Amino acid sequence: MYRIEEPIEALKSMKRAPSMLFAEGNGGLLQRRMVSIIGSRNPNPYTRTMTQRLASALSNSGLVVVSGAAMGVDAIAHLGAGAAHTVAVLPCGIDLDYPAINKKMLQQIRREGLCISQFEEGFKATPWSFVVRNEVVVALGEVLIVTQADVDSGSMRSVAYAQRMGKKIYVLPHRLHESEGSNALLAEAQAQAIYDIEAFAASFRAPEAAPLEADPFLDFCATMPTCEEATAKYAVRLFEAELEGLVEIKNGRVIPTGRLIG
Repeated sequence: MYRIEEPIEALKSMKRAPSMLFAEGNGGLLQRRMVSIIGSRNPNPYTRTMTQRLASALSNSGLVVVSGAAMGVDAIAHLGAGAAHTVAVLPCGIDLDYPAINKKMLQQIRREGLCISQFEEGFKATPWSFVVRNEVVVALGEVLIVTQADVDSGSMRSVAYAQRMGKKIYVLPHRLHESEGSNALLAEAQAQAIYDIEAFAASFRAPEAAPLEADPFLDFCATMPTCEEATAKYAVRLFEAELEGLVEIKNGRVIPTGRLIG
């Protein structure tokens, strides 16, 4: 266990950010792009399957999944992302395995991922500590994803945090009379639905660098031609490249330098 005393940029969006966090695991995960996934403690089979697929796809796109280590959606999100790509925010002391049913998962996250808490060792979860924990979960993620939520649930109170912080909110589409909290967000245009998990996850990937255009002169120099051959084809360009340090002439041949390789 160690302490994180320097302010975490993502937590500055909170009304009252914790002055210090206790942590166990890979603190470097806090420097990576993160998304928060929350939802019901009693998810239906559809939500279970889609949450796992979503967390896995986001992890494969290089993101860290943040959740609250609770039963249901939280645990599925952590497991779907993989221990090495997840941050568990605890409502209790960092040394406690809460809930006990998730003990094995939490121990693995401590070894491979990251567990954090703003509470001292030995502190047992209380109703108000869950509320505080939930705000940290929301603050850490670039966006908030709610995979299932009833109208008066803790997940919907977390949605209020995200709205106040100006974060985008995403939900899974559900049938009528299921997940009525997240369905209400869609109906009121306060959230966007995730209809294609792979496309959604891919939208977070960094754009690939544009391919370098082919350069006949550089390709020619890569064959290490004689100086006479190079002068005959690219006299002016050869002179410029030599001045720029892209090539050098040794023993009558044009030799590319390390700067030639793009």
